[in-house]
Amino acid sequence: MNTIKDLLDFKGEDPVHTIAPDATVFEAISRMAEMNIGAMLVVQDKVIKGILTERDYMSKVAVLGRSSRETPVHEIMTGKVVYVTPDASLEEVAAIMTEARIRHIPVLRDGRLLGIVSSGDVVRQISSNQEAHIQTLKEYISDSYPGPGSRNTSA
Repeated sequence: MNTIKDLLDFKGEDPVHTIAPDATVFEAISRMAEMNIGAMLVVQDKVIKGILTERDYMSKVAVLGRSSRETPVHEIMTGKVVYVTPDASLEEVAAIMTEARIRHIPVLRDGRLLGIVSSGDVVRQISSNQEAHIQTLKEYISDSYPGPGSRNTSA
């Protein structure tokens, strides 16, 4: 599993949670808490207008003493949404997320939203890939690897 498409396929049907730009921040954070998610895409007429994250709430509402019940999402959302395509490698996406200092990234193909992945999803999969590679190398070194050129003569 090396691409974001592979990761999305592995995750299965995982709904992308969205909210309208004119919804209140309170509505958004209540839904985020209920669903145990850290971000929601802000969508209007099937067009992504932004993303709302826990960090947006903390820095633009809580710290400034604004009212989450009166503040609309569009006033605090991050308007510039960084996204990737499904053919991006896990390593590329990890680098993009690190550079942009983001933890959630939508996946788009031809402007159509396919899903969203978190930094945890990406890191977990990279780690799993590395563990599988290490196990294969260990098996190869210990002569138990059943691949071509195997020196295992027990068969």
